[in-house]
Amino acid sequence: MSRPHDHIVEITPEVLLKAYACGIFPMAESAEDPGLYWIEPERRGIIPLDAFHIPARLARTVRSGRFEIRIDSDFDGVIDGCAAPQEGRSKTWINTRIRALYGALFQRGRCHTVEAWRDGRLVGGLYGVRLGGAFFGESMFHTERDASKVALVHLVARLKAGGFRLLDTQFVTSHLSGFGAVEVSRRQYHRMLEQALDAEGDFYFWPADLTVDGGVALQLVSQTSKIGCSTP
Repeated sequence: MSRPHDHIVEITPEVLLKAYACGIFPMAESAEDPGLYWIEPERRGIIPLDAFHIPARLARTVRSGRFEIRIDSDFDGVIDGCAAPQEGRSKTWINTRIRALYGALFQRGRCHTVEAWRDGRLVGGLYGVRLGGAFFGESMFHTERDASKVALVHLVARLKAGGFRLLDTQFVTSHLSGFGAVEVSRRQYHRMLEQALDAEGDFYFWPADLTVDGGVALQLVSQTSKIGCSTP
């Protein structure tokens, strides 16, 4: 993967969107490191929207309505959660510049959050960037079991409802592979990205203030996806 440092050009929200359109994204070494570098993996992680896998136990949790799913209501809370240490992740790459850049994209309506709430508390969620018919997932977190997984199911349902063509996960982790994430070559990814950018996904096909029932989300996702019996 390439890591050309960003001192050559100032990274603005507009530059960031152009970078996504070219298949690259920024990261930092750590929260304490003020610098950013560009990443373009040789093998890119994606979740095929028509092959999303939902474990049966998780499907029951989604259907139960245990978590209230909100959209774009607490960007700061989500990015704070994503930056906090998690099981299996003691460090974070979310530094001050990452927060500022994605916060600016959020204000422009290009960055979105899918949030899981319970008893009035934010207990999990994810955020990512929307461009054309592509959604670039950045990070996710949970403080209660299954909260981020339920948010991911609702994200996939929203993307399918809105006509999106690509869900980019950047890398494939063991966690994401349980949902059907796969790696594709850089060349294949660029073909998929080009096709996705030719479309215009509607992230608000369901309005942000509409409470989407878990059963509705499952029905949409499972039209072409698989609900299985494994439990990642």
